[in-house]
Amino acid sequence: MKKYLVIGNPIEHSLSPNLHNHWLQENNIEGIYDKKKLNQNEIKDIISKVRNNEIAGINVTVPFKKDVIPFLDKLSEESSITQSVNTIYLENDNVIGHNTDIFGFEHSLKIAKFNIKNKKALILGAGGVVPSIIYSLEKGGALKISISNRTKSKADELKKLFVNLNVIEWGTLTDFDIIINATSVGLNDGDSIDIDFSEIKKGNFFYDVIYNPKVTNFLKIGKKSGAQVLNGKIMFVYQAFEAFKLWHKISPVVNEKIFRLLD
Repeated sequence: MKKYLVIGNPIEHSLSPNLHNHWLQENNIEGIYDKKKLNQNEIKDIISKVRNNEIAGINVTVPFKKDVIPFLDKLSEESSITQSVNTIYLENDNVIGHNTDIFGFEHSLKIAKFNIKNKKALILGAGGVVPSIIYSLEKGGALKISISNRTKSKADELKKLFVNLNVIEWGTLTDFDIIINATSVGLNDGDSIDIDFSEIKKGNFFYDVIYNPKVTNFLKIGKKSGAQVLNGKIMFVYQAFEAFKLWHKISPVVNEKIFRLLD
């Protein structure tokens, strides 16, 4: 029986096993998908298990999307550009790192019928998924991409990868059509982003990468202002869809049942 994992720290909140185990069963694939909390010093060992065919595939979540790279043999073009890996597999004796977050984010905007072309985007946070979001926005023709992070140096680091990125101070707002919360603020009930949104215009799009809880305080602010709102559930499902397709050469079914698995 083939073994698959999602690794991260923390990892308890991950619903990846719910999705992947459902798809494995639905497609009569003998395999099991689990989650594992790792420390930094355990990354090399877990990836060596892919090389030795002990593990057939790994998904990577925070905070290891960049940290896994030195232990891989090759990167896909997307992972190379973003320096972010969320899917690992073995191909021709090489351990490959790929990025399916990009597809997940792009597909979620497509489903939301939001065209980023010539729009202004503001990203809050500079964590593991942010390079994928920036890459997607650039690829989609965004007019301007701004980023704000509590630790400004982390946002400055991203500007080395994406030279046209506009870095602004935390707590300030620039004009935007879409604002994306890519911080962990909202995972815990009662979490609130310490930014004044009172002057925002109507018709904006508030996007939260968090999918559990379904409606964060950030999205409540968006709703109250009359903005279109979306959580990270669609992105999450479609990054998993791409990983599953990569590992098994099968496109799994995505329907309402799949989304209910995450409720």
